[in-house]
Amino acid sequence: MTRPRSLLINDQVEGTYHCVSRCVRRAYLHGKDPLTGNCYEYRKVWLHQRLKFLAEIFWVDVGGYSLMDNHLHILLTNRPSLSRSASVRDVAWRWLRLYPKQRDAEGRPLAPAERDIERLIEDEDRIRELRQRLASISWLMKCLKEYISRKANAEDGCSGRFWEARFKSTALLDDAAVLACLVYIDLNPIRAKLAETPDTSKFTSAEERIRGYRAREAKKQLPNPEDRDRALRNRSDACCDQWLCPLANTPDRRGLLSIDLPRYLEILDWTGRQFVEGKPGAIPDHLPPILSRLSINPNHWLEGVGRFGALFSVAAGTETHMKEAAARMGQKWVCGIRAGKTIFME
Repeated sequence: MTRPRSLLINDQVEGTYHCVSRCVRRAYLHGKDPLTGNCYEYRKVWLHQRLKFLAEIFWVDVGGYSLMDNHLHILLTNRPSLSRSASVRDVAWRWLRLYPKQRDAEGRPLAPAERDIERLIEDEDRIRELRQRLASISWLMKCLKEYISRKANAEDGCSGRFWEARFKSTALLDDAAVLACLVYIDLNPIRAKLAETPDTSKFTSAEERIRGYRAREAKKQLPNPEDRDRALRNRSDACCDQWLCPLANTPDRRGLLSIDLPRYLEILDWTGRQFVEGKPGAIPDHLPPILSRLSINPNHWLEGVGRFGALFSVAAGTETHMKEAAARMGQKWVCGIRAGKTIFME
């Protein structure tokens, strides 16, 4: 049964969600279509650039993503508290960047003009509405999908749907669910046999984080501080992942999880290797304590990651958290409660 989006995503309360959207008829409209031979993989660059832009505009953090040939996965966390504390000028400036009033001769958007900002600031009701929209996951997904649809349809000289009508969203109710879902997202190309390791999985947050991490680690090896600063300026890879939500808290940003990037990459790398080999292996001794600290049953880790999309529908987390989510939606039960009880520990 289709549920109202307001029951699935509460934009007024901070939450993390796994969002999935497929191309219409599951056609390969931003990948290589094996039936027609047409290749639209360059459209993944459009998706990536647009997602980065929207992460700058919205008070919504992008924690992870995977851009596949005919669908996409995005992990999003809304930050309504940041929206509520922002100045009216900031709200107006962000909205006018998203929907610019002026463009140059080549159609590229220009920076918001002061007169347009002032005019928008004067409308208090409009500012109140935009403040909510700019912290809305639904609005971010709309601005992502609509932009790509229009651009692709213009290129193809056609009209009509590019994406299926709605995007699917799953509320991630605790750190355990967030970790399992993020690994599931980052390993999508590996499970689809499109890549063998996370660092070769193009158009994923894992590949981008690994590239940035390696560049920063290489910079640390330089003995001279001036050389390190120069290397940081000259290597865009060192900052390529800074637009993503950090995994652990930083001095100026809230993190996604309670583990840092190196620990996450260890879990990701080991899990990815098991999927490539096609058989479960023994979890290394140093990984179970990390998983247990996040309330994950190590014995069911591979099942949870490998079948995350099939096991959980509208919510994912411990049995208690999922029952609470069901009650908020006016239900006694939601799909995945049994899996939550097995995979995530109370």
